This record gives sequence, C-alpha cells and structure tokens, in this order.
Amino acid sequence: MSSNYLELSEKEWEKILSKDAFKILRKKGTEPPFTGKFLNNKEKGIYVCAGCKNPLFSSETKYDSGSGWPSFWDVFSNDSIELKPDYNLGMKRIEVLCKKCKGHLGHVFDDGPKPTNKRFCINSLSLDFKKIS
Repeated sequence: MSSNYLELSEKEWEKILSKDAFKILRKKGTEPPFTGKFLNNKEKGIYVCAGCKNPLFSSETKYDSGSGWPSFWDVFSNDSIELKPDYNLGMKRIEVLCKKCKGHLGHVFDDGPKPTNKRFCINSLSLDFKKIS
C-alpha cells in the first residue's frame, strides 16, 4: 500500500463514522434515492470523503442527473478516487472508492455529460462538504 493510504480497523471506523456512514463507506451500502443531504446542494465548495477528508469532487462538476444521488462529471484530482469492477448485483458496474481510505462512495457510469461522458453517482453519506466563500 502507498504511504498515503489510511488503514484503520473496522472497530476504529465504527468509532469515527456514524452508523449510516459506516454502512455505506465500509460495508458498501447505498442510501435510498432522493434522500441524500447533498442531492440538491448548490453551494460552491469541495466534496470530501466523510471518512478521511480526502478531496473527491468539486461543486463545479456537480450536476442534476435525475438519478436520485449527487452526480459529478469529473473527480477533484487523480489522487481522489480508485475504480474497481463490481459484479455484486449480477451485472458489471464500476465501483468508486476513496483512494486514501478505500471507502465505498458509489458507482460511475458512461452516461454523463460532456466533456467526460461520466456520471459519478455518489452517496451523500460518504461525503462531507467544505464550503468555499
């Protein structure tokens, strides 16, 4: 593992995260659509990992995909996320993980807007928001 990787035990994560955030970030859960606190957030800022505060997405790349989850067409930087094949529901999807703590964020799809054509579909519970004034 890289020296930038944050490795904690499940017990340590349970102490740091809320029960719901733990279910998403560490157990690969999903919040119900249209319920996330950041779905309709229009403020300027940076979305960071709720577990380790790694910068993940900018408000500049957020858009309303109609999917029920906050969606972004690009990541904050090359150090933001890691992509991994996911076959859990009997179909191939691409899981989005925080590159620093390996927390589950959501999935990415190839039906987003230009210029990337990506839709990073992310659980609000996996995010915190740092407002920029």
